[in-house]
Amino acid sequence: MVLTDAQKRANEKWHKNHRDRANYIAMRSSARSFIRKKSTLDDLIELQNIIEDRRKELSADPE
Repeated sequence: MVLTDAQKRANEKWHKNHRDRANYIAMRSSARSFIRKKSTLDDLIELQNIIEDRRKELSADPE
């Protein structure tokens, strides 16, 4: 897919103005890719424990 110069500028502007969201999306994508393509059984067990702990934190946080 070829992007026009205008679309490239629009993308750069969005990333500049939404840096936190862009970083969140990139990190989420990296995590999913690692889990799907590179993780071992030991990695998945460790990640499962981390996820369980994080779920407990989020459900206990009344925000």
